[in-house]
Amino acid sequence: MTHTQPEPSPLHDWLRRLWPFYCLLTALATFGYVLWDGYQIDGDAVSYMDIADLIRSHDWAGVVNAYWHPLYPAALAVGQILIHPTRFAELNAYYMVNFGIFLLEMLAVVAFTDALTALRDARASASDSRNTGFLLDRYALRYLGLALLVIASQRELTIGKVRPDALLQALLLFGIAALLRHLATAKLHYAAFMGLALGLAYLTKSFALIFTLFAILTMMVFRWLWLRHAPVRIVAAGAVALLCFGLVAGPYVAALSRQKGRLDLGDSGSLNYAWFIDGTDRAHLQNGHPEQCGTAEVHLRHPEKVLMTSPLVLSYKQIPYGTYPDWFDASYWNDQIKPHFNARGEAHAVTFNIKITFRYLLNHPETLVLFAVFLLLGARPDLCRRLTGNGFWIVPLLLGIAIWAIYGLVIVEERYVTAGFLLIALTLFASLRPLSSSRSTQLASTASVIALLAALFASGESLRIVLDMRRYISAAGYARGWYDPDTFNAAQGLKDIGLSSGDGIACVGTRACLTDYYWARLAGVRILTEIYQPDPPLYVSLTALPNLNQAIEAARQNGAKVLVGYFDPGTMTGTTPLTAGWRRLGSSSFYALFLNP
Repeated sequence: MTHTQPEPSPLHDWLRRLWPFYCLLTALATFGYVLWDGYQIDGDAVSYMDIADLIRSHDWAGVVNAYWHPLYPAALAVGQILIHPTRFAELNAYYMVNFGIFLLEMLAVVAFTDALTALRDARASASDSRNTGFLLDRYALRYLGLALLVIASQRELTIGKVRPDALLQALLLFGIAALLRHLATAKLHYAAFMGLALGLAYLTKSFALIFTLFAILTMMVFRWLWLRHAPVRIVAAGAVALLCFGLVAGPYVAALSRQKGRLDLGDSGSLNYAWFIDGTDRAHLQNGHPEQCGTAEVHLRHPEKVLMTSPLVLSYKQIPYGTYPDWFDASYWNDQIKPHFNARGEAHAVTFNIKITFRYLLNHPETLVLFAVFLLLGARPDLCRRLTGNGFWIVPLLLGIAIWAIYGLVIVEERYVTAGFLLIALTLFASLRPLSSSRSTQLASTASVIALLAALFASGESLRIVLDMRRYISAAGYARGWYDPDTFNAAQGLKDIGLSSGDGIACVGTRACLTDYYWARLAGVRILTEIYQPDPPLYVSLTALPNLNQAIEAARQNGAKVLVGYFDPGTMTGTTPLTAGWRRLGSSSFYALFLNP
């Protein structure tokens, strides 16, 4: 007779009783990031904040965006409504939103591990030749799952990153948990829950669309080959999941398609393929310049308006939304880029992404070491089963690999693939069985203790990190972790010289225009003109720039009230023709040149 788990032991009861206290400890340790996690804002974050403002003002035409999807900005808008922060304190509200998403991730991890063990136990068969149970029971997997989540939240998915990846991860895990519950019970309402969760994931990032289709296909194939269910029941379940997905995602697809005048499911995937595989220029693409197109086909419907070509001066007045309209909706400026398959570019991307994968694994040595310890103790992953065997691991393992593979065809960033890593790692841990039936109970108890210690160490490390952050912030004299002196002083400086909310300004240089323009959002101004100078340092770049005065005049004629750049204060003496007239914004390294006072 096969036992799916060893008999419950006093240790199992202690793990169950300790569970709520561990969850509370993890939540409290992670809340420290809300107070003391550092400033990590970039252009992506500002775009999401701008869309959140549009949601609050019910400006739905601006919310519909084929590059940034609306669910995460909606969460930011809820944070604004509940906390009522000033613009200079809004990051506190956004960090609180990210903490709420972390709590949602904790629930999603528990839902996934519980569904995984439920499917594993449901698939246990008396025909198995082995009579040993699995190494990790439900609570041991819970502790292990939260340990991996906490580690990821220390590295790739920190509270300070105002980005949707943590929310996407939570929704993917909820969707897969519902899928596994459906496979364990064959109940249709779990297929419906799966579709709803993945529909919400699509409203977070368009990546979820292709993943959903693969998940539904995997569910149907598993039911056919492993569960031997009737085709009518299989098709009905797939149809229910797809229908529920469509009910959630369909209205937004309809709004996108109406905006673009064609069927549009989201443009982030095609644009990233064009940029990273076809070699299409990511910045300031124009029609009639084949050297910028790579192997993609480019017929832009509304490219950026060029005010001057040498140096390049651009106007972004076509879009009435966003702090920096050039990145507020990349799908608008790049509408009608048609990527083409590029074998050389694909080979280069896959090679690079394999390197990123190894780097990710090396950045998570705890997981690898823990798995190796279980192997040394005498456990092995029980994956070599026939079609009539357990096979519970097939679906979650395939879906975890699918997340990595979909991104791996274009670009892998660590924050993208954490959900895939959790699926793969937790499934492999769940598949472990003791080699010796005589030591199965003892080994399972040892493994449970190790899982508990790993979870405690992970939360303890979070506590250590946030205390180090607090010491650094206190030494620097900041009130909160999200404060950045350059950014906040620049914003206050713009207000001090008389700029008002909604004023149009110009920027020059990489630091002011591209890598972080949150200063402009804090000041409430919009960057409607850019003098494109991507090569730092800015002072040296402008010194060698021909026609600088003409470029500044073009910005003035476009209505910019000031021109803002980021300089080394040591170079801004005010005694040279280049530096004359520039005014330092507070004590920051940002300087402003009056154009239309």
